[in-house]
Order: sequence, then structure tokens, then C-alpha cells
Amino acid sequence: MNLPNPYLAEDKVRTNPTEEKKSGCCSFLLRAVKGLWGTALRKDTKENPELNVKANLKELLIYIVFLVDLCLLTYGMTSSATYYYTKAMTDLFVNGDTGISFSSIGTMNDVWTYMEGPLLDSLYWTKWYNDEPLPNGNQSFIYYENLLLGVPRIRQLKVKNNSCKVHKDFQQEIMECFNVYSDTKEDDSMFGLINGTAWQYHSEKELKGSNHWGSLTTYSGAGYYQDLAKTKEESAAILTDLKDNLWLDHGTRVLFIDFTAYNANINLFCVLRLVVEFPATGGAIPSYQIRTVKLIRYVTTWDFFIIGCEIVFCVFILYYTVEEILEFRIHKLSHFNSIWNILDIVLALVAIVFSAFRTIKVDEILGNLLEKPDIYPDFEFLAFWQTQYNNMNAVNLFFAWIKIFKYISFNKTMTQLTSTLARCALDIFGFAIMFFIVFFAYAQLGYLLFGMEVETFSTFNKCIFTQFRIILGDFDYDAIDRANRVLGPIYFFSYVFFVFFVLLNMFLAIINDTYSEVKSELASQKDEFQIADLIKQSYEKTFMRLKLKKEKISDVQKALDSGSSELQFKDFRDALKEMGHADHEITATFSRFDQDGNQTLDKQEQERMKQELEEKRVCLIYIFLHRLVWQVNVSSWLVHKVAQLENDVITILSKLDVIMEKMSLQTFNTDNKDTDRQTTRDYVSF
Repeated sequence: MNLPNPYLAEDKVRTNPTEEKKSGCCSFLLRAVKGLWGTALRKDTKENPELNVKANLKELLIYIVFLVDLCLLTYGMTSSATYYYTKAMTDLFVNGDTGISFSSIGTMNDVWTYMEGPLLDSLYWTKWYNDEPLPNGNQSFIYYENLLLGVPRIRQLKVKNNSCKVHKDFQQEIMECFNVYSDTKEDDSMFGLINGTAWQYHSEKELKGSNHWGSLTTYSGAGYYQDLAKTKEESAAILTDLKDNLWLDHGTRVLFIDFTAYNANINLFCVLRLVVEFPATGGAIPSYQIRTVKLIRYVTTWDFFIIGCEIVFCVFILYYTVEEILEFRIHKLSHFNSIWNILDIVLALVAIVFSAFRTIKVDEILGNLLEKPDIYPDFEFLAFWQTQYNNMNAVNLFFAWIKIFKYISFNKTMTQLTSTLARCALDIFGFAIMFFIVFFAYAQLGYLLFGMEVETFSTFNKCIFTQFRIILGDFDYDAIDRANRVLGPIYFFSYVFFVFFVLLNMFLAIINDTYSEVKSELASQKDEFQIADLIKQSYEKTFMRLKLKKEKISDVQKALDSGSSELQFKDFRDALKEMGHADHEITATFSRFDQDGNQTLDKQEQERMKQELEEKRVCLIYIFLHRLVWQVNVSSWLVHKVAQLENDVITILSKLDVIMEKMSLQTFNTDNKDTDRQTTRDYVSF
């Protein structure tokens, strides 16, 4: 008996599976690539709110992954050990408790006392506390853990004699005049013993130095320098020779003490610079700069994990670069109307340039510095750029968090902040002009009144920050009062009144009024398609698919309940077609369980089909009931809230009825009184 092959469609697919698979894979990859950059700006989402929410939600999820990677990358480069390392070195070299400390230096004599005593004691650790020598010979291990790299260096900058003019009334008593420091007045002549680097001037280019921003002014990287030795005794002899020959004199304006330590336990370099400035007024002003940086990056397992994060970061940068290019092709120059799009490009470029520059320079210079352990290694350049790299990472991460507002702007509640600031920008700009006119007027007044006596008013810049601190409640009223007992209180109370009580409250009023307007407008707007609607829609679609699948399983089970030991394909197909099922579904289901391909399901094959269908039906019933219970719980919660609302309404209505009854009673009494009065008048007139 020749029956038509029921698996003809399936056989046709099997005859050329490779071609079909290739076309399917290619189309899938093409759709995936297109969908990867399917942002809200590349799609026409104005007419389709649902598509807008989906595109923004996809962008938000991708950006969250990028933000997590950036956080791991940034925080993976820092450690709490950095702070403790810096603190340990600060306590030893700046706040030492043996002899004179660096922070207490006030004269040139104190400088020599500090360098010959506490400085040498802190730099050279070659013995244990029981005078047993360390196993590393001449190498100094500060705190027994931190290797002193090379030798320390001291450097000074001087100004020329007669760089200022002495008044004629004092020219006989004062023969020399040394002005405040500036590049043009810098002394570059030999002095003292003449021979040696300590007595000969070296330019900034020769020293490969850089400028330093001190407490008084900015100093160049040139000057007279002297490298110390590997041992404490030799260094002490060098310092004694410099002191005896008056290395520091009237013309000295600044002294630098530079050295670097490395801790292998935590893989950190500590680059220290102790600075003593000698102002033209006399005395000494100490300051210091300690940079704890990680220059050797890939040592531990965690460091290699950070490599993976860096690779992922580069992939994201490539992704967002392509995204910006595609969006720019669509929107042209109008693409840059949004500050977020400009921020994307700037942050990406800054991150790439800084990372490449830092990596190249460290690899190029670090090896050369460590090759010669007996000379001074200048880590200042590397430490500076590593610090700038860390600062760039901090700023980059800050703006990366702020950029979340770009991806949540599709929700009207999340746009309140940006809408408020955008709307009141002109008002704030006008207010800022008024505010800073008053603010700078008071800053100049404070500088001229108290600048000679109060440290926080000693410069105009300090006056500005001091006045901001007064607004925040951080001020020293006694110092102002001591400086000027008449104008000091007038300055303080008038400033607090006008700036704090008047101007600051005007600023808050501008923000508050604008926020109220924005909030009322958002409340009156029609509700757009939100994430909650998308979730509800997806739930309903899933629920419907489960329901349809359950009905299909029930139909197949009915077709199997014929009771015969053998079920023909024709009977199976006719039964299911009457129930509305498609031919390809019927054929695929039957062929799956017809193992011998004879177009007939025997008893064993039918049992296997029934068992699998029953398992699927039970699973679907469980999922269906689980979702039904969740829906019932939500419904019961809503019913409870509605009942509660009804009770509140009934209570309010009952109170209104009581009030209305009282008002009616009062009206009735008033009418009765008016009637009685009218009757009395009529009776009297009668």
C-alpha cells in the first residue's frame, strides 16, 4: 500500500541543511550586530513609545555593565594601604617626635639642625633595634620595610644680589638687597667653593626637572644641588661641609629635599619632597609633598584581573565610538546639541590619551632609573603623571555616574532635576551676577581690613574661600574682632545678613519655585508608556503563550485517547486538524515519536508520548498556578486598598453629612428668628 510520505517537508529541509544553516546564521549575526547599536537616537522612537522604552532600557543595561567594569578598573588601582603608607612616611619625616620636626622649622638654623639630625636618622636604617645589622649591607630599609632608592638630593634656588633697590636713606646701613623669588631674578653664578654641583648653577633642562608650586610662589626645576651618599656617615660629612661653607645664605629662597622609597610588600613607590621656603621677610616656611603611586602594575593575581577589566573597557570604548559615529551620520551637527554626547567623546579621548601616555612613559623611564642604584633617581616626573592619571580616573568615574541621567531620562520622574536646572538657568545666571558683586566687594573689604593680621584673609584667594566657609558656619570671629574692633563686627554681621539671610534665600526661592512649576507640569501631563507598562505587557504575552501551549497539549492528549494499540498518522492528523492545528506542527510532533518511521505509533511509542505530554502539562500547570497566585495576591492587595479608600470616603461623607445638618439647623434657627422678628414688627405696627 503506497501512502504519501508525511515527512516530505522535513525531507526537503534535510536534503540541503548546510545552505539553510548558513543563511540562518548570517541573518542572525546581521540582526545581532544591527541590534547592538540600536540606540534610541538611531531609531525613530517618537511615534512608538514602546520602542523608545525598550531602546533606552537596553542602553541602560549595557551602560550599567560598562559602569561596573569602570568601577572595578578604577578601584582596583587604589588601596587603603596607600593612605597608611603616606601616613607612615609623614609621621616619620614631617611630624617626627625626636629632636626638631620638619613641620616646626622656623629659621635657617633649624633647617641645618633638622638635616643633620632627624633627617639622617629617618633616611638610613641599617640596623635592627637591638643594633644587629640588617642582612642587606649598605641598603637602607626605612621602617625595615621600605627600600630607599638610590641617594637623596638637596637643591636650592637663589636670587641675585641687588635684585631690589634700597632707599637712599638706608643705603649706608644696608649694602645688599635680595628680592622675592622670580625666574628673572634667579641667580645662576658660581659661589662658595666653586667646584662641585653644590656651588655651580644647573638649568632645568640639565636637571630634567619641573616647576614646583610652593606656598609663596612657583619655583623652577633649576638650581644648585648636592646628592647625599649611601651611608649615614658620608651624608653627615657632606652636610657638615655645606654648612661650614655657608651653602644657604641671604639669597636662598627655597630648599628642596627629594628622595624615593619602594615597598615591595604592597608594590608602591613613595616619592617625597620636603620644601623649605625662605621669604624675603626672613624666617622659614616648611611644606611637603608626598606622592604614593603604583608604577609597576601587573604583579599579583588581582592585577591580572584588572588587565581583563582594561580589555573590556577598551571594547566598550570601541563600542561607544562606533555608536557616536553612527548617531552623528544620522543627526549631523545637531548631535552635539546634547551635553551628554559631547561628554561621551571627551571622556573617551581623555581616557585613551592619558592611559597610553602613562604606560609609554613609565615603561620608558622606570627601567633607566633603577639601573644605577648609586645615584639620585628622579621619580618626580613619573609620580606627577601617575597622579594626574589617577585624577583623570576619578573625574572620569564621577562623570560616568552622572551620565546615568542620560539613560533614565525616558522616565518623567527622573527628569525633574535636569528640567528644573534647565528652566531656572537664566534666573540663576542673573542672580549669580548680583551675588558675586556683593561677594567680591566683601572679599576685597576683608582682605584690606584683616589681611595684615588674620591668616585666613592674608591673600585675596584665601578671602574668597574664607567667605564661603562663613556661609557654612566655619569661621573665627575672635580673629576678625582682634584685627579691627570697630569694622570687624560691622563686616561680619552685615556680610551674614546680606549674603546668608537675603541672597542665599533668594537662590533657594528660585530653585523652589521652578521645581514646583516643573512638578505640577509633570503631574498634569498624560502618562506615557513606562517600564512598568512594558513589564506588564511582557507578563501578559508570556501568560497567553503558556495558556495556548497548555491547550495544544490537551488537544494532542485527546487525539491519543482513541484506545487502539496502533495509531495511524492519517487518523492523528485528521483529529488535530479538526481542532485547528497546522500541518507542519502535526507532522513535527508525530515524526518525533515515530522512531521506526512506519507512519504508525505502537503502544510503546504512544505511552512515551503520553508520559512526556503529561510532564509538560504538569510543568505548565505549576507555572500557570504560580503566576495566578501572584496575580491573586496583587488583586487582593488592590481590593484591600480600594476597600480602605471606600471606608475613608464613607467617613468623609458622614462627616460632611453632620456638617450639613448643623448648617441646615443653623439656617432653620436663623429663619425662625427672622420670622419672629417680622411678626413682632407687624404686631407693633398694628
